[in-house]
This record gives sequence, C-alpha cells and structure tokens, in this order.
Amino acid sequence: MNSLHIDVIETHAALIFLAGKSAYKIKKAVIYPYLDFSALDKRKAACDRELEINQPHAPQIYLDVVPICQAHSGKLTIGGPGDVVEWAIHMNRFSDDALLARVIEDGRAETPLFMTLADEITRYHDKAARIVDATGAERISAIIAELCDAFGSANNIIGTRQHACFSTEMDRQLEGVRHRLDERSQRGYVRRCHGDLHLHNIVVLDGKPVLFDAIEFDEEIATIDVLYDLAFLIMDLEVHHLRREANIVLNHYIANSADVTNIAGLQALPLFLACRAGIRAMVALTRLGQAKSEAARALARKEATDYFASALQFLERQRPQLICIGGLSGTGKTTVARLLAPQFGSAPGALHLRSDVERKLLFGVPETQHLDASAYTGEVNEKVYGNLMHKAKLALLAGSSVIVDAVFLDEAERDHAQAVARDAGAPFDGLWLEASEGSMIERVTDRTGDASDADAAVVRKQLKRPADNINWHRINADGTLDQTLSNCSVALIQGNAKPFRT
Repeated sequence: MNSLHIDVIETHAALIFLAGKSAYKIKKAVIYPYLDFSALDKRKAACDRELEINQPHAPQIYLDVVPICQAHSGKLTIGGPGDVVEWAIHMNRFSDDALLARVIEDGRAETPLFMTLADEITRYHDKAARIVDATGAERISAIIAELCDAFGSANNIIGTRQHACFSTEMDRQLEGVRHRLDERSQRGYVRRCHGDLHLHNIVVLDGKPVLFDAIEFDEEIATIDVLYDLAFLIMDLEVHHLRREANIVLNHYIANSADVTNIAGLQALPLFLACRAGIRAMVALTRLGQAKSEAARALARKEATDYFASALQFLERQRPQLICIGGLSGTGKTTVARLLAPQFGSAPGALHLRSDVERKLLFGVPETQHLDASAYTGEVNEKVYGNLMHKAKLALLAGSSVIVDAVFLDEAERDHAQAVARDAGAPFDGLWLEASEGSMIERVTDRTGDASDADAAVVRKQLKRPADNINWHRINADGTLDQTLSNCSVALIQGNAKPFRT
C-alpha cells in the first residue's frame, strides 16, 4: 500500500482506505446508542458479521477480513509481523461512477435496470431468515416512538405544530394497520433484511445492480418487514423526484410473486415511507449537533427539514381509484399503463396489474417464457381475469390506486372490473385503445423480451371478434406515444380519475 496513492472516506462509524484496486474498511472505536465498537474484539466481530451478511449477495465486492499488524519498529502492515492492532474488511474497489445514485444522476439508468433491481431485492428477501412472531406492529411502534422523541427535542427546527401533527398522524396510521403488521409478521414477512437499502448502497457492476453495505451492527434494526426494507429505496427515489423509477421498482417487486400478501400490505406503505423519511431527518439532526462549520450546519438543517416535510407528505393518502386499459394486442396498453401509473394515487403511484404477467404467474413460468395455445383457453382466461380482479380489490381496500391492463374483449370482463371498483367504494374509469391493423401487427412483431405472447396471428384473430357495447373512453392509439398519452390524460381528467400529478 505504501507505493500507492491512498484516498480515505470517513463515515460516522468507519474509515475506508482506497488503494489501487482494493478497499479496506476499518471500524472506528466509537459508541453510539445503536452500536458499540469501543473494543478491538467488538470491531473484529463487526467486521466478521459485515462480511458474513454481505458476501453472499456481493461476492464480487467482499473478499475477507484481514488483520492490521504493528511491528516493533512501529510499521503497520496488513497481515504482517507484530501484534494485531486493528481489523479491516478487504474489498474490491469500484468506481464512484458505478453507484446507482451516480448512474441515475448521469442519466444512465433505463427502465430495465430498475426491473432487475426489483428482481435482486426479491431474491435477497426470499433468501432472508424469517422471524415468525406477532411483533410486526411493535417493531414499527418502537421506531415511531424514537422519531417522535427526537423531533420533540428539535422543535426549534422542526416546529412545534409540525411535530404534533407528525406524532398524531403516525399514531393514527399505526393503529389503522396494527392488525395487518402483526399478521404479516406471523406469516413470515418480517425477515433479516438489508436494512439500509438506499441509492448509495447499490452499485451497478457489469450492468447489474448489486446490493452492499447491509446493516451489521444491530440485528433488531435489520430484522424488519420486507416492505419496510423496500420502502427505504422507494423513499429515496421519491425524495430525489424519481417517482417513475420508484413506481417501476414497487410494481416489479409485487409482480414477482403470485402471493397477494404484499398487495394487502400496501396498506402500510405510507407509514413505512414516512418512517424512512423520518429516520433520515433524525440522522440529519444528529449531524447538525455534531457539525463544526456553519456550512455543515446549514446543510444538515436543510436535510432535516426537507426529509421531515417529505415524511408528512407520505402520510397524506390519496383516495384510491381503479383505471382499466383495454384494447386488442399491439394497441400499447402496457406502455400507456406504465407511464400513467406514477401519476395516480399515493406515493409512488398506482399498482399496475397486467394480464400477460398474471398468466405467467398462473403457470409458474418466467415472464418472457412463451406459452402455447393451451394457456389461452376460456377456462384459463377466466382464472387470469379473476386473479386480476381479486388483486385489484385487495389493493383498493389497502388504499392503493390500481391500473389494470388487459384486452377486456368480453363485456362481462369489463362489467366485472367496474363492479370491483364499486364494491371497494373507488372511482372507476376505463380506456379503450384503438389502432390500425398495420400498427398493431408492427408493434407485436417488434416486441422482444416481453411478457406478451401475442403475434400477428393473434391480432388477426382478435380482429375477427370485435368487442361490443364498449362504454369506456375510446382512445386513438395510432399516433405517437405522446399523442396517445395526451388523449388518455384528457379522457381521464374529464372522467372520474383524478391524477396526483397532471
């Protein structure tokens, strides 16, 4: 290391030495309310635990734990002669440009990356140890109590009225989801998660997102509901004005499972997001108290007030609504649904349910695996639409807006959708996309890596059986995507749907 230029990164609890292709992370000898690294053996244990937790998910980053030794001459070496005076986690170094935060900032993050990220988080949670008990609400209640205490000591910054509003609303929403949280913990949705899933703890290597720097110092902090773990990332994307990306991550995560438990769990998402933003505000307040310069104090103060304001915004629930998008294959239903979803409902937007994805879930195959004609019988179609409507109702009752994208060729399917909204007490609007035969065939022919199995033959078959009695907004989808979206937005605004953002 002596012949290399060494950069040093300092955090509140660690020093990271960057040398050549390697990085060495050393724990500081510090004590905080949530960690104790005061003794060498405790720092060694923390290094071992960090490697144990992170290496399975990021083996290309985490290598091993190495001793830092001091010879009689006073010279420090890694694994050399002398007494062990410190321990370090040895890692492969990566460029700051590979951090997801930087990838997004540079405009290098496309939709497929966020879908792959949702897949990676799903795998992480699927492998995580489950804690089956009835302490789901108790765990979140403890977090809320800690936040309220912290903000109560900072009324001069947060504001007395705002603090009271936050405390009252957090307690009210907790009571509203208490049973749901305990039910989720009893069903194994509280797990040993990452715990610190934000944009600076995800790196893009060889085009794939890699999760690193999971919490190692406190099992309680990391033993949480999987949706609460995901909420950190959703919150981080939201506060960076990346609602579309947040919506993609949430929808793809939900779509990765046929299990409806996480759809019902969306009832707790506003509370989870508010907790996550509140924690960032609390951390900023701690930094404010430790800041040594006026510039550092000003930055910490702004972060604290901004995150606190975001927490209050997350608690403002929008009335859920159901929007269905129908039309023949190749009219652009899925593209339109993905772009409309972030505009409706509470953060991060509407749940997007897609018949093509639901069919693949029903057969237990990957989204892009082709299914033959046996998967498109009347009996199968009935199951697919039944599952879609069941999920839509669960989401609406959980307070989430929903966009369902399917052909909806049969009038009974359209009537069923409207009945679901009516039974859930939610406004309903339907869009029927129409395009020329040539446009539809061109679009289905050009598709790659998509869940839809439709081809030119399917389009021609659908055209021979026109839909009757369509009372949804008819949308000309033959033009550009912008024109189609504009037509949809005008129709929805004139109808029952109320966009969160116009």
